[in-house]
Amino acid sequence: MLRSLSTAATGMLAQQLNIDVISNNLANVNTSGYKKVRAEFQDLLSQTIKPAGAQIFQGTTQPVGIQIGLGTKPSATMKEFSEGVLKTTGGTFDLAIEGDGFFQVLLDDGSTAYTRDGSFKVDSNGQLTTSDGLIVQPQVAIPIDATEVAVTPDGRVSVLVAGEPAQTEIGALTLTKFPNPSGLSSIGKNLYTETSASGNPIESQPGQDGLGSIQQGFLEGSNVHVVEELINLIQAERAFESNSKLISSSNNLLQILNRMS
Repeated sequence: MLRSLSTAATGMLAQQLNIDVISNNLANVNTSGYKKVRAEFQDLLSQTIKPAGAQIFQGTTQPVGIQIGLGTKPSATMKEFSEGVLKTTGGTFDLAIEGDGFFQVLLDDGSTAYTRDGSFKVDSNGQLTTSDGLIVQPQVAIPIDATEVAVTPDGRVSVLVAGEPAQTEIGALTLTKFPNPSGLSSIGKNLYTETSASGNPIESQPGQDGLGSIQQGFLEGSNVHVVEELINLIQAERAFESNSKLISSSNNLLQILNRMS
């Protein structure tokens, strides 16, 4: 069988994954804190017909060889943690991270997850939670009689209680960063979990140790650029189509050979 059949097939499979990644990016263009993913590829082993450097005669060597590539395969799906555009919402519990870092939330099994989505809510106990009811860490409880809540860029949370002349600080939010955030595992619901590839979490006060600051009344938008993704989609479609035509051409050649035999 012609090598081009299997080689082109690997190209089609690779571009299929590429289109899957692009479609997920576009589907999450309006998801708060979403980070776009980029598919990366590498070539497969090459079949060596004539090795470079082989001895020819009279002590001379072959200056170049003959190698035929056998296709491509996906090597990684790289999540890009560039900052999305901050959108004004005016919501008291809408918090955006300007710079590096993640909010921490407590999962049902007691482990910690991390998110860039700061569209928080307050539950029946006054605790700050995600839209799915996961409690933000460190825990901050908003008094039921609070008439005003303020979050400073360095994470301090203060409230104005009815009948009190001044605000009272009730807690502070911290942020976490990782040596390799692209190594985090995405578990859905805008959440990530730590892996051995991400490194250990480094927790600190916002604005310290390279962490960003917290902006109240804002949400971080997705860092997906629609025009860029559409261009990538066109390129992936054309590459898929080209590999499909290669298979068709190889099939025509096989038909000709069969008729000649």
